[in-house]
Amino acid sequence: MRNLDTWKAIRAPFLTGLALSAALLLLPLAALGDAPVAAEAQPTPGLLTLPAVPTPAAVPEPSPGEWDSAQTLRVLGRDGQVAEMTMTDYLWCVVAAEMPASFEPEALRAQTVCARTYSLWKLQAKNHAADGADICADSSCCQAFLSKEDAAQRWGEGLASAYTAKVASAVADTDGQVLTYDGAPIQAVFFSSASGATENSEAVWGKALPYLVSVDSPEGDEVPNYHSTVTLTADQVKKTVAEAGLDSDLSGEPSGWFTSLTRTASGRVASVDLGGVALSGSAARNLFALRSACFDVTESDGTFTFSVTGYGHGVGMSQYGANAMAKAGTGWKDILAHYYTGAQLQSGL
Repeated sequence: MRNLDTWKAIRAPFLTGLALSAALLLLPLAALGDAPVAAEAQPTPGLLTLPAVPTPAAVPEPSPGEWDSAQTLRVLGRDGQVAEMTMTDYLWCVVAAEMPASFEPEALRAQTVCARTYSLWKLQAKNHAADGADICADSSCCQAFLSKEDAAQRWGEGLASAYTAKVASAVADTDGQVLTYDGAPIQAVFFSSASGATENSEAVWGKALPYLVSVDSPEGDEVPNYHSTVTLTADQVKKTVAEAGLDSDLSGEPSGWFTSLTRTASGRVASVDLGGVALSGSAARNLFALRSACFDVTESDGTFTFSVTGYGHGVGMSQYGANAMAKAGTGWKDILAHYYTGAQLQSGL
């Protein structure tokens, strides 16, 4: 009983003090009422104030280069509207869309030169003259495009400022630099990742270009989804072939549908026979939605498994290969010289 009486004697003042403390804490909250958001609440004397969570410091962007800022482009957006902008602003949106901003600065600089060069090459083609535009924001036709607002949302508040400045630096640091062959901008194509080597242009598009030849590429298992698989049943293969309008004879056993597979020197599929119809590696890749033409196909109990390495068409600069070279200390000019054989850098065409 003494212990209980002692607890009662202690509890009364303890609860009284606790109630008073709660009242003190609630008073400043009640006083705020519907105060404007812009007004800062002042700390109440005697109460604990927690330090504010620091906001990531903004990273200043470099000044635009003279050459890029003097050029204007009419860009056909995905919404069908045409917007006029400087080459500086266009290249920022392309590089932010085409290459991860987390990549090494030298890789981003190499990517910027590719994007600038490819833009000038597309300008000469005048594919969008009927649209009143010079180039479009569709990656399947020209180059990918990401606005600064969309890029900031993708990167998140903690990285947006630093990445915005990082991409802007890649554009400014390579101002006006263009890859040329015989004095003209090259077709500076690029892709995500190779399977040890890039591909000759004629193996993919049927036309040989002296600066788009197979070279070694150093990326590997650090690439996300570097190795991937696609699994299809025999019925799915039949349906895909029928929808594509191919005259393949798939009446026999599935084990005999894919035959006579040959490879290019880079390891990609050069051709494969599908039910008596010869397909190029690129055609097979597109037909079965594979990440690249570097694949093996096996069959078991009527199920086909495509084992794929790398991602993209394989011609020109490998982006992950460029990043691997940059991590090893290679500068952007040497990265470009490696992937575009015999091409020259020229300033301000």
